[in-house]
Amino acid sequence: MKIGRCKHAIIVVAAVMLCVAMGTESVAVQASSEGDVQEQDSIQVAFVGDMILDKSVGYQIGRYGVDYPFQKTGDFLKQADLTIGNLETPVSMRGRPEKKEYTYRAKPESLQGLVNAGFDVVNLANNHSLDYGMDALSDTIEHLKKAKIGYVGAGKNEGEAFAPYIQTIKGKRVAVIGISRVLPNERWYARKNKPGLAHAYSYEPMLSHVKKAVAESDITIAVMHWNLEYKDYPEPYAREMAKKLIDSGVDAIVGSHSHSIMGVEFYKKVPIYYSVGNFVFTTSRNPKGREAMMVQLTFSKDGSKSRVIPVKLTNGQPAPMDEKNKKRIIDKLNRISYGASVDAKGEVNESKPK
Repeated sequence: MKIGRCKHAIIVVAAVMLCVAMGTESVAVQASSEGDVQEQDSIQVAFVGDMILDKSVGYQIGRYGVDYPFQKTGDFLKQADLTIGNLETPVSMRGRPEKKEYTYRAKPESLQGLVNAGFDVVNLANNHSLDYGMDALSDTIEHLKKAKIGYVGAGKNEGEAFAPYIQTIKGKRVAVIGISRVLPNERWYARKNKPGLAHAYSYEPMLSHVKKAVAESDITIAVMHWNLEYKDYPEPYAREMAKKLIDSGVDAIVGSHSHSIMGVEFYKKVPIYYSVGNFVFTTSRNPKGREAMMVQLTFSKDGSKSRVIPVKLTNGQPAPMDEKNKKRIIDKLNRISYGASVDAKGEVNESKPK
């Protein structure tokens, strides 16, 4: 585990050096506002969406190195006390491809890019973790362990697949759970005596495992892989499920899978990000797949707050948007969110439902 204060110190030093060298302010992706920095007891969590380290992204990694995908977002990723992403690539050279439209796998050395970028934990509960079968999933878990990257959403049985990743940060136990509502078939489900992925196709056993994670932690974050692709709005089941998760004690929900940005909703003052879009991903023919957002969640004794940083994807590499496109994405979020508003800085607040 990485200590949040150390990660923060690294980025602050880097920012100071950059300012001295350039005689100007650091770029907009710089971690947090001055007020956040001064709040010593607050816990910052960075979340990004889908990451694929194969196909065209794998080609770019082979050409420019493992750090290439994160070169323009690394400052944001490293500044957080806890950094989370959705890894949609098995890391293994074993297995045969599933009979499905898209299958991916990555070389083990590509994980070093995630390590260097500051990732603490990745979600494996998604529709690609078993693209090359159970042996490849087992290899993925072992490679993540060797790289000292935590994982959620997969395991040798149901209990392990639903088990939270827990990290103690500034005296608080922060739990992350990963669950998918988008799996090709039931063979991918983890069972009591069968390996696989944590699924959300029924409320049980999911909610029982969620409540257990909540009981073991001070802060619980649910990473959900759900909804339809390239849509602006979540499915009715997702809105209902989010409320069930929050009623079970979850403190924040961040979603992925849709390859598009979806709106934000608050329920009992808990933020629900239905989808943050892609992050490190192959070039999409649909323009929605080439724009996404990074989310910064801040937890303190006064509750939680969050902000978004819109990014564009070019050749598998995300980068913060210019002001014009940032405004366009923020305007879109204000149109498609439920009882949530986003200001010009990207800060998200609860508002009266439209």
